[in-house]
Amino acid sequence: MTRGLLVAAVGAAALALAATAQAGARIDAAVASLKSDPVYVDPSAELAIGAADQARLRQKIDTAGAGPVYIAILPLATEQETGGDPDGVMQELHDGVGRPGTYAVVVGRHFRAGSEGVLQPGAAGRLATEALDAHRGDGVAATLLDFVDRVAEAQQNGGVAPSGGGGSEPGTGGGVLIGLLAVGAIGFVAFRAVRSRRRTQAELAEVKAAAHDDLIALADDVQKLEQPVESNAPAKQEYEAALTNYEEASGAYDRATRTKQLEGVASALEEGRYHMAAAEALLAGEKPPERRAPCFFDPRHGPSTRDVEWAPPGGAPRKVPACEADAQAVERGLEPASRQVVAGGRTVPYWSAPPYFGPWAGGYFMPFGGMGFLSGLFVGELLGGAYGGWGAGSWGGSGNSGGFGSWSGDSGGSDFGGGMDFGGGDFGGGGSGGGGGGDF
Repeated sequence: MTRGLLVAAVGAAALALAATAQAGARIDAAVASLKSDPVYVDPSAELAIGAADQARLRQKIDTAGAGPVYIAILPLATEQETGGDPDGVMQELHDGVGRPGTYAVVVGRHFRAGSEGVLQPGAAGRLATEALDAHRGDGVAATLLDFVDRVAEAQQNGGVAPSGGGGSEPGTGGGVLIGLLAVGAIGFVAFRAVRSRRRTQAELAEVKAAAHDDLIALADDVQKLEQPVESNAPAKQEYEAALTNYEEASGAYDRATRTKQLEGVASALEEGRYHMAAAEALLAGEKPPERRAPCFFDPRHGPSTRDVEWAPPGGAPRKVPACEADAQAVERGLEPASRQVVAGGRTVPYWSAPPYFGPWAGGYFMPFGGMGFLSGLFVGELLGGAYGGWGAGSWGGSGNSGGFGSWSGDSGGSDFGGGMDFGGGDFGGGGSGGGGGGDF
């Protein structure tokens, strides 16, 4: 891989970060909160809801099976951070959080909704409009609770917002009933297939997001060595090897269509991390480090220096490989900051993520025994899912879905990106917008 390509990759990441940074203080606060909490309410919002209603809304999101849902209630002034457009506020929240899901925002008295990876295009907007129409005068909390229920129902319908109407023709007989049953059976089989495919796509998107973060981190770190290694031939050789590993990882990432294929991404990144550590040691006049398993707490820390005894909350002590800084933290009785990933809207340590993260994480340890190494190491495996993330189960088994935002929910089309397709309306006077809606 040429240095120009690496600089371009890092530059693209910097542009993405800069785009997020352009959002104002209110949006930044909402984004930071939504990354760990599905409901954010700015106290200065015109239609702010109380703590009790917020708790009801969180519980609804957690139990309704609506897939990842993010809701923000913001003051009208927030529109000025995106050019005076509530749709722009929605887009900034989505881009800032950076996760698939259904997003709903109340900006002043405007209600907007959109979805990526959960509902089909346009469905979130129609559901927002329907919830608003059904609860004129009932208030924001009632509208949002109903909206989450409608999203959950649409999930069960393959990501499509159910349409109203219906009824039967008079005089229909048993033949029609048999036909309906046959169509229903075919539809059920098709629905199961679509649901499975979309769940797989949603899982792949989550794991690829983690792998992408790792790619950017290595590219950024390796780039810092570009100038220093020019005067040190052995260090430059290690630097070039790290670039080659980055190219391998990037290619594997681009080709990946299943979570299993992300194992190669992590494996190449692990080797690249080692070569980078070797280059840094040579620049410091030291010998390259021993080729050891990466740091358990965060493989991006590079090769471990030694094993340290560590016990997770509720788990038995276990020897894990750690970088020197994390090893010393454990020995001082501190809990090192573990690599975090996002699964279904919840941020968790990568070693307690759902089973479909297994191949990616296992790739870091593949040269050291792969999953056989992990089976005696990872907490999800050790505790059989008890610490595997809100009922997620361990990487060694199938796991069960559930919990925050229902991470195993279906996925579908996207309303975000080019051609935004928002919907909703306004609370109070002022007409509707963004694809529909009405007034309370």
